[in-house]
Amino acid sequence: MIKTDLSDSCLISLYKKGNEEALSSLFERHKSRIFTTVFFIVKDKYIAEDILQEVFIKTINVIKENRYNEQGKFLPWILRVAHNMAIDNFRKEKRNPKITLADGSDIFNCLKFSESSEDNEELSKDSKKYLKKMMLKLPDKQREVLVMRLYMKMSFQEIAKETNVSINTALGRMRYALLALRKKIKLKQIAYE
Repeated sequence: MIKTDLSDSCLISLYKKGNEEALSSLFERHKSRIFTTVFFIVKDKYIAEDILQEVFIKTINVIKENRYNEQGKFLPWILRVAHNMAIDNFRKEKRNPKITLADGSDIFNCLKFSESSEDNEELSKDSKKYLKKMMLKLPDKQREVLVMRLYMKMSFQEIAKETNVSINTALGRMRYALLALRKKIKLKQIAYE
């Protein structure tokens, strides 16, 4: 594998010049986040794995056909592709799209806990599991906005466009989701930052 300290842009450039290993490194770097994004939507490991492969194939084709517009935003772009392909899966199945969290997901890597010593590592794991359970209890629309904002790093403008609502509605859903989580966390007295 190529050194992982190269930027996404550098890896794409190397791939365009014929270095297949560069694309493998790029996919390996982002595979977990892409899979998790798809899994949140389809809620089935095997379907998510199939869609992940389709996302990689589509990415290869777009880059080979020089249709990829490099703006230094590879991860948001590929996450959007993955999100759209997962939603397309629902349309094919004639189901309503719905984002759900599952145990073992990596969404909480963006949250920092106030305790970081080895003694408190178990508390941190328990806290994350509890937070995931509480997120599952949020209304679908609030959970969807929370995932898009925290995990997919989408702006509220992008979230509003993707969910066909106003920015104020997207902000409101995020606010209510966070308020609900805070209430539940306070009840369990979990230390968090």
